[in-house]
Amino acid sequence: MGVIVKLYEYIQDLVAERPEVFLAFALVLCVQLRILGTRTPTYESQSFKNSTLAADIQEAGAAVDDEVADADHSEEPEEHVPYQPIRYTEQEMVERSRAHYTLMNNRRSVRDFSTEDVPREVIDNIIRVGGTGPSGAHTEPWTYVVVRSAEKKREIREIIEAEEKVNYARRMGEKWVDDLSHIGTTWSKPYLEECPYIIIVFKSAHSKNPDGSKKIHYYHEISSSIGVGFLLGAVQNAGLCSVTTTPMNAGPKLRAVCGRPESEKVLVLLPVGYPRSDATVPDLHRKPLNDIMVVV
Repeated sequence: MGVIVKLYEYIQDLVAERPEVFLAFALVLCVQLRILGTRTPTYESQSFKNSTLAADIQEAGAAVDDEVADADHSEEPEEHVPYQPIRYTEQEMVERSRAHYTLMNNRRSVRDFSTEDVPREVIDNIIRVGGTGPSGAHTEPWTYVVVRSAEKKREIREIIEAEEKVNYARRMGEKWVDDLSHIGTTWSKPYLEECPYIIIVFKSAHSKNPDGSKKIHYYHEISSSIGVGFLLGAVQNAGLCSVTTTPMNAGPKLRAVCGRPESEKVLVLLPVGYPRSDATVPDLHRKPLNDIMVVV
């Protein structure tokens, strides 16, 4: 009975925080049940089985087709223009790539922030860099909400800590909590008020074209996540720090605080600022090149 209760609570959380994942799971489950329901001892050939499966897959894709059909808007072909990036000598390439690796290898997740202010222009440029990431069909499915207000930061902290208490107590489970113990993270997030800025990254599966028709954002989660990578690199390049925060089940409330539409979902939350003078980080080490690269 305890397992059933936990499963029910998990599904409730999933519906509230990630409805698109829940719907995808439900769709796959329906397809599987349909397939199981059509299996009988009268199958005469593998080709009949394959045709039945193909029909089920086609039916399962109808929901996606319907959504795309709603997007009754044709994009005009983009004009192509010449493009030639700066070409460096091989020695320059080696030196620049090594310098960039050194810069990024010094990046650490920081949870001890100074209250010292950061020039707004720096934050603007960091957001600009996040907006240079590639996206499916160039739909740019991201919105970067910059939070500077002390009142808003306090409200965000209260929302996240309330959910994190529940996450650590029951949603995450003992294994997950234990895996985080060596880093020293808890439900308490004082840095959300200490940092001068919080950047909340929203992803959206669709938006509106100028004529009011639906604009589908293809690969919106992957595209937005790549943008976050660009943004974190810009934070490091500016001499600032951040920590990737994924506030499970806090998304709808954060969306309301930021005044964003229901079509947008929270992807990640990033406090940004200078590290405190007494800041510390776990003495972690990254995998060597041979462990992360395979040449074929």
